[in-house]
Amino acid sequence: MSWCVGHLVSLANADMYDEKFKKWDIADLPIIPDEWQFIIAEDKDKQFGILHQLMGDNRVTEVVNACDAGREGELIFRLVYNKALCNKPIKRLWISSMEEKAIREGFDNLRDGKDYENLYQSALCRAKADWIVGINATRLFSKLYNRTLNVGRVQTPTLAMLYERENSIRNFQKEKYFNVHLKSVGFDAVHEKVKEQGEAENIRRDCDGKEAIVKSVKTERKTVNPPHLYDLTTLQREANRLYGFTSQQFMVDIEKLVEDIIAVAKESVDESKVSRNGGRLSALAQDAARILS
Repeated sequence: MSWCVGHLVSLANADMYDEKFKKWDIADLPIIPDEWQFIIAEDKDKQFGILHQLMGDNRVTEVVNACDAGREGELIFRLVYNKALCNKPIKRLWISSMEEKAIREGFDNLRDGKDYENLYQSALCRAKADWIVGINATRLFSKLYNRTLNVGRVQTPTLAMLYERENSIRNFQKEKYFNVHLKSVGFDAVHEKVKEQGEAENIRRDCDGKEAIVKSVKTERKTVNPPHLYDLTTLQREANRLYGFTSQQFMVDIEKLVEDIIAVAKESVDESKVSRNGGRLSALAQDAARILS
C-alpha cells in the first residue's frame, strides 16, 4: 500500500515539445500538441519509483485505486498507472467517509475500474483544456500587454465575476421607490416597486373604497431536516479550512479529544463524580469547540 501525494504525474510544459517554446512568441500560437506528453512532478521521483515498483511486483495481481472518489482522484491514479506502464486489472475503492465502517464496507464492495473509464476521460479532457487555455492565453495576453498576465480556464472567468460584483457594489446608486399595500385582517398584499410617487398615489386612489376578492389560498407545510453530523473527512477539511490544521495535526488532536471524553464519561458514570469533573468537562468542551466549530 502506498500513496500519490498529490499530482505525481502531470502534463508536460510547452518547451518539452519544442525548445523554441521556451521563448514566448505570438507567432508560435496556438500551441496544441499532436501527442500529449506527461512528466513526473519535480521532487516526486522517489514516490513514483515506489509505486512503479509495487505495480510491477509479480506478487501483485491487481491494483486498487483508493484515491479520492471523484474526477480528480481518478485522474491522479490513472496518470500514475499509465506512466508506470501497468496493465494489471484495476479495482476501485469508492468512499466519501474516512470512518472505519465506511472503509471496511468500501473494501468489501470494490468496483471494476472499467466502470470509471468515462470519468477518467472527462478528467483528462478538462486537464488538457486547462493546459491549452492557460498556455496559449497567458502567452498571448502577456505579449500584447508587455507584462505577465496569467489566464486560466476557470481562474479568469471567476476573477471576472468577482470584479463585476465588486464594481457593481462600488457603483451602487440608491433608488427611491414606493410600495402600495393592501392590508386586511391576517394578510398584507404588496404591489411591486413603483418608482414614481404619483403613480403609487394613483394606484392607491384606484383601490380606495373598492372590494378585493381573494381567489385562492395556498398553504404549504415544510420540514427542514437538521444538518448531518460531521464525518471524519468533512471534519478534517473544515479544520484545515478554518484553522489550517494539517492531516497529522488534526488526527492527533481529535484522537486525544476522543480519548479524554471517553475517560471523563467513564469517570462520570457515578453521579457523585460529575461535579468533581465539571472543570475538566468545561475544558474539553472548549477543546471540542476549537476543533469542531
